[in-house]
Amino acid sequence: MSHHHHHHDENNLGWAFALNLIFTIIELVGGLLTNSVAIISDAIHDAGDSFSLGLAWILDRYSKREGTERFSYGYRRLSLLGALLNTVVLIIGSVFVLFEAVPRLMAPEAVEAAGMFWLALLGIGVNGLAAWRLRGGKSANTQTVALHLLEDVLGWGAVLVVSIVLLFADIPILDPLLSIGITLYILYSVLRRLGDTVALFLQAVPANISLKQIRSRLTAIDDVLSTHHTHIWSLDGEHHVLTTHLVVPDELPHQRQIQIRQRVMEIIDDLHLEHFTVQLEYECENCTLAENTLKSL
Repeated sequence: MSHHHHHHDENNLGWAFALNLIFTIIELVGGLLTNSVAIISDAIHDAGDSFSLGLAWILDRYSKREGTERFSYGYRRLSLLGALLNTVVLIIGSVFVLFEAVPRLMAPEAVEAAGMFWLALLGIGVNGLAAWRLRGGKSANTQTVALHLLEDVLGWGAVLVVSIVLLFADIPILDPLLSIGITLYILYSVLRRLGDTVALFLQAVPANISLKQIRSRLTAIDDVLSTHHTHIWSLDGEHHVLTTHLVVPDELPHQRQIQIRQRVMEIIDDLHLEHFTVQLEYECENCTLAENTLKSL
């Protein structure tokens, strides 16, 4: 079943990438013909989306490969690299748009409102169709892309409203104002996602997991005297890794050790772990990792 969902997501990502790329080219030409910086800014945004979709499509295929001697955890963190590259592309594009749009606030230029109107309708249709195709995706990559495409639909909705106003009123400053508004929103979204991506690279505890709560539940297990060196980090924001050391009484029966491990597996069952390591240590043992942790506190 999981293989079926993965294949379905992969096909839809490829389909959405092709559709978005074709529309980006149409949009760039349309933006130049209508003299609209709002459409050009959204075209640059969509170019970044195409880059993101292409990377998501390619990396989604590679990320499921088995680990190697050199990359023992596999290739799931390739998606983080793709996210960083996409962030750079969108930031560069947004800065370029701002350099084009801000001067037009001082000297607004006439735009082809009718062309904006038809391009906005096309943009709503294309992005809406792509988002619909990606609905129900199981991977975090697919869900993120679908949400982003829905944001694009809203952006094109704003372009549609402005084009209708310009059809009946000569207010050319609305075009650069809309362009700046779209670009600032894109920058806000990109920088917010950049913070999440950097946190993943720095092996931060996933935002939806409480390390303190996990430690508390582990130490509450019967015959577990204490825990140390408990870490949770994420490969790609969806698949996580956990390591922990549990101190147990000396002479603890082997059967009881098995029961403790089973209890640990029950506690961490809902964490979407790609890999976990649980090390039991007798009370009389000296763990150098625990000593080093205490020294650093």
